[in-house]
Amino acid sequence: MNDWIQEMIDCIEAHLFEDFSLIRLSEKMGYSPYYCSFKFRHHTGVSIKSYRTLRRLYVASISLINSQERILDIAIEHGYSSQEAFARAFKDVFGVTPMTFRKQQKPWQSYFKLNIEQGENITMIDISQKLVITELQNQLTTFADQDILNVLNGQVMFEQFRTQELMGKSEYVPFNEAMCVHESTADIFSHAFNQIRADGHHSSLAGYEQIVVQPLTPLLTKDYRCIVLWFGEDMFCQINLLTILTYLEQQGYKGIIYFNAVQEQTYDVQQTEIPLGGYTSVYREVLLDKKMPDVQLMPVMYQGISLYLDLHQDDNELIRYILSHPKESKEEIMHNMLKLFQRYGLGDRQYLELIEKVRGEG
Repeated sequence: MNDWIQEMIDCIEAHLFEDFSLIRLSEKMGYSPYYCSFKFRHHTGVSIKSYRTLRRLYVASISLINSQERILDIAIEHGYSSQEAFARAFKDVFGVTPMTFRKQQKPWQSYFKLNIEQGENITMIDISQKLVITELQNQLTTFADQDILNVLNGQVMFEQFRTQELMGKSEYVPFNEAMCVHESTADIFSHAFNQIRADGHHSSLAGYEQIVVQPLTPLLTKDYRCIVLWFGEDMFCQINLLTILTYLEQQGYKGIIYFNAVQEQTYDVQQTEIPLGGYTSVYREVLLDKKMPDVQLMPVMYQGISLYLDLHQDDNELIRYILSHPKESKEEIMHNMLKLFQRYGLGDRQYLELIEKVRGEG
């Protein structure tokens, strides 16, 4: 069945920018339109319509950055009937218009062609061989090593950077959290924050502080002229990034902040300088009130927040996927979700908790 689904994906990709006909696709595949639509969602976790929309807009976003073509021409080339229709769809996914996206060139979340056979062995990124690291080091030569702190999303990335000194002898700390799950409080790293986060992770306060807070001691106690935040494009990383930016804002940090957006499939890194201002309000609206803020955000953060808010809906694509596979074990579903829903960036523990909750086992 996987081969058949992959053939359907290949067919959709081959005609991605043409007028789509589910009937023509079903005739090619030899099954009814309903069966093709049902099986596509069942195996991939997304509808054919959603998949085509995300893929078309992602490919169009590449053209916006890498070409000087008129936006109208890019819209037509990528299957939209008008620049207005393209702009509406683009803003809905990226949070900004195509024109703003082209002018500002902020990081955005990638959406590659689905390969349902990939990822049997999920591995963490190995960024050490990327020449871009040397380029990023050169951009920071105006700072002494002791002036720079690198904040890495998670222990694995931290160990890789620290042991290989990928950013020289500047300091490194990990952010070992999963802010996209469980409740939070307004004041980052306050006693109330640490306690409610510990409760959510079923940990003691001391255990939480040992794993999350103590490794961040340099960030919490020292002054740095430059802080470099290394976070991925996925929802998990973006909510963590929002939390760190909010903490820095709450502390009145006055130095320079760079966000190095890491694309974990291609290992590409895009560096963006981030001015503080407004992140505390965004954090409160998103993590405490569970609503989309009415301010312009980096496309990648807008996309991450959109997925985060969907995650907290009772009827989201993750829950629908779990419910549609009642006979598979928790472990089988978890492994499939790690492959299919990489935009979320959730780990095995978060998926197992969600599966147990949906099945009433938690």
